[in-house]
Amino acid sequence: MRGPSKAAARRIRGDNTMLEALGLSMIASKVYQGMLDHPTYGAAKLADLCGISPAQVHGCLDELSALMLVRASSEHPGQMRAVSPDVGLADMLARQEADLAARQARLAESRVAVTNLIAERADSRATHGERLLGMDAIQGRIEQLAHGMSQECLGVHPGASHRPEDLAAARAADEEPLARGVVMKTLYQDSTRNDPHTTAHAHWLLSRGSEVRTAPVLPQRLVIFDRTHALVPIDPADTRKGALHITEAGIVNALLDLFDQAWATAVPLGAVRPDAPADGLTGTERQLLRLLAGGLTDEAVGQRLGTSSRTVGRHMASIMERLGASSRFEAGLKAAQRGWL
Repeated sequence: MRGPSKAAARRIRGDNTMLEALGLSMIASKVYQGMLDHPTYGAAKLADLCGISPAQVHGCLDELSALMLVRASSEHPGQMRAVSPDVGLADMLARQEADLAARQARLAESRVAVTNLIAERADSRATHGERLLGMDAIQGRIEQLAHGMSQECLGVHPGASHRPEDLAAARAADEEPLARGVVMKTLYQDSTRNDPHTTAHAHWLLSRGSEVRTAPVLPQRLVIFDRTHALVPIDPADTRKGALHITEAGIVNALLDLFDQAWATAVPLGAVRPDAPADGLTGTERQLLRLLAGGLTDEAVGQRLGTSSRTVGRHMASIMERLGASSRFEAGLKAAQRGWL
């Protein structure tokens, strides 16, 4: 079976990087690109072009059809035609954005429920939770739990940057369980992609088989060990004051649900985010609009997004310019009319 030429292969790989970022499998991306370049090709020729079997081509057509990127050809009965990227990919992004918005809304509801639950139980008996006061107590408990865990460690670490000494302590605690094969999933805020210390630590985790994702907005800081022990800050505004060590199954399960929802809406470190979604907003801008519409100040929004109030102002000015609005109130009305809120 003859494969594509070297020049064609290089071009296909470049175009497919974007398609795979949108959720297509690698071979489905190749088939879609091949159909765009050669509209008259049937399954056999597409298989030859992409270096795969005809059966694999048919499987890719099923995948593309489910995403509404191909339709039945009127000109060539029995064949499929590729939907133009201007239409097909824009619709696909719109569906993904709508799904993401719905999941973010569920995440926000869960965040409130979990926060209230923890507040209600924070003063319960020691069998339900233990208060750890100060960073030394927190770090000592993390080392103890990390040494004893055998399956996985889930962490949420909001904020635009993290202290180098805290990252060094985390690396020292993580090294041994990672060597034993413990799975680690870590969530950082999008803004940490601009922090060299946090980015270096994240890539160190990736190099040891861990998974790292980022999102514009995260729940409060938390760490869960083997799905049975959880640490959450006593005061979310100052996480260095102390933490609550929770072992009660009901609360730990609620925190696991919160983590799973946040993880599902986050993007793997290194993945390419679309710079211009179908609705003209990035994920960070969408969250910023929702938070401002909820009545938060620029400073409060900046704290939630892990950035400065000045950066919030710059984002808002850019959104107003795109909307042609002369005030934030007018921008809010136009954003609502476009379905951005």
